Amino acid sequence: MKISSWNVNSVRARIENIIKYLKDSSPDVLMIQEIKTEDKNFPYEVIKDSGYESYVFGQKSYNGVAFLSKKKIDKINKNSFKDKYNQSRIIEANIENKSKEIKLINIYVPNGNPINTEKYEYKKIWLNTFIKEIKNKLMKNKNIIIGGDFNVIPEEIDVYNYKKYENDALFKLEIRKKFRELINLGFQDIYRFLNKEKTDYTFWDYMAGSWQKNYGMRIDHFLVSNSLLSQIKTVNINKKPRGKVKPSDHTPIEIEIS
Repeated sequence: MKISSWNVNSVRARIENIIKYLKDSSPDVLMIQEIKTEDKNFPYEVIKDSGYESYVFGQKSYNGVAFLSKKKIDKINKNSFKDKYNQSRIIEANIENKSKEIKLINIYVPNGNPINTEKYEYKKIWLNTFIKEIKNKLMKNKNIIIGGDFNVIPEEIDVYNYKKYENDALFKLEIRKKFRELINLGFQDIYRFLNKEKTDYTFWDYMAGSWQKNYGMRIDHFLVSNSLLSQIKTVNINKKPRGKVKPSDHTPIEIEIS
């Protein structure tokens, strides 16, 4: 089973690239973030023609998350916790694999910039609430995979020039500690778990030739609960979509489960 996560930066603007990715990479489940559309305007039919059902938690012009799945998935939850600003940032679903029920949690964490503003405070509150919610979920089901755009650069190795980001909401020490606190509940950042020293990125800004210069950062992650680690066969950052015409500034990250 292949599960992918991709911040598409507007589902309607990237629909051709999304359909191409579904055809070429054929994930069983694609978790997308920042769809930037309400549920009623989501391109359900185009995606269905590619063999996928859509499960959407949208929002007009901003945010929004969705699952695209080859098979029907159940226990869809769009109400994990009450978001202070009623933003569409989490959607959950359950899948079956080797008789295990796995909870998939698709998230789009607030960016938080600039620091010293309400946006940064919102990010901290959001992460604190999310961590509490995950603690509760683990008491009911130890088999959890959290994927999405975390807007967190975990370590110095995960950005092309960490010195530039020391006062950025993606790399602030207290934010990175929140990421570590989440992992310490019983997860592994699966890319780093399987690639101890490798430098690779999931995001390149549109500005200043960042893609061409490889001025990137790793902010899209899969956190896999310890109970599932033995089932993870591979993890891959697929850079091909970032090189397409009219690309998202993010690229997919993929895991394969035995």
